[in-house]
Amino acid sequence: MSEREERFDEATVEALGILFEQFWVLREDEPQVYKLIREREHKLKRYISDKFGFDLIIHQHFIKLEKIPVEPKIWMGIQSFAEPMDYAIFCCALAYTEQRSVDEQFLLSDLVENIQEMYPGEFSLDWTNYQHRRSLVRALKEIVKLKLVKTIDGSIDLFQSNEEEEVLYEVSIYGRYFMRSYPDDLFRFHSMEEILESEWLRHPDDRRRKRVYRKLLFSPVVHRENTEDADFAYIRNYRNRLREDLEEHTPFGLEVFKNVALLTLPEQKRRYTLFPDQRAISDVALHTMAHLRNLEDLEPTELGTIRLPYATFESLVAEVKEIYGHGWSKQYRKESGEETAREILKLWQEWEMAEEEPDSGMLVVKSGAGRMIAHYPKKYLKEMSEKREK
Repeated sequence: MSEREERFDEATVEALGILFEQFWVLREDEPQVYKLIREREHKLKRYISDKFGFDLIIHQHFIKLEKIPVEPKIWMGIQSFAEPMDYAIFCCALAYTEQRSVDEQFLLSDLVENIQEMYPGEFSLDWTNYQHRRSLVRALKEIVKLKLVKTIDGSIDLFQSNEEEEVLYEVSIYGRYFMRSYPDDLFRFHSMEEILESEWLRHPDDRRRKRVYRKLLFSPVVHRENTEDADFAYIRNYRNRLREDLEEHTPFGLEVFKNVALLTLPEQKRRYTLFPDQRAISDVALHTMAHLRNLEDLEPTELGTIRLPYATFESLVAEVKEIYGHGWSKQYRKESGEETAREILKLWQEWEMAEEEPDSGMLVVKSGAGRMIAHYPKKYLKEMSEKREK
């Protein structure tokens, strides 16, 4: 097949984007999307296997791209979960449903009894404990949301206030396909790192390229971690080839700088999760970074990072508020600089643009944040100036 024939048309680019953005595509929910991907199955499988080393599973009821990151990140977890107990209960509930037949119905009381027996924590679950019930509610809501089970009668929300409440569920066809199957027994692994390393044994060819593609597609930004960073060196050395390939198969463009590489989207597309988003804190964070870049006494390191005490950062945010705060949302105009600083840091951490050093308490702002700045339009500033004069 010629190189030209391998290029993706617009529909195939759309199909690839869906696979990366969604956990899976359920045929009964999205029949047209299922059909779109199924018709391009072979072309997509070749590209995904060659560039990422991922498995594309085509089932008569669903399609699933099994996405394995180079490094797990905090934002990759289930966002509705609040603590490790939620995940443990979630897995125990999945183990219970895997023992049941498709379309088999079961009661919440039977499920919670089995979860208590299987729960691996240091202490036992006690459903008279409100926090334990809340954790169960979060886990089961996610299971229902993923359509691993169906709610036939009752409401799990009522269990949160009363452990005697009953709910009737039914096992769906998808329940046994949520967890990824591993070629080896999980009990032979002793750490998360060993599990991730075993993944590469299945795809030993062109490991560096696959690592780079995974990083670029899964990370908001890819930073040069140190002077010997082989992945980043690969990006810099092959930037033109990577850029050409990504532009042919995705809607993204590739930008590469001394210490950071990132994918950008020339046109806004609803399907993709992008920075900056529509939250008001995004504007505040962009203005803060613009201010930081103008400070001459903050000298970046060789890797482009800025290190400063957290107390200094809070003071800088107060300065930013004096300069830009007139255009912020009411919440950030009214709240203290300390509160706003914490929100900005949380946002930067979500997008892998900053981190706090646990030992020193220093704030490290990474070079990727330096690519994200904003200023008010001249027209707006002129209007504000005229209002002040009046």
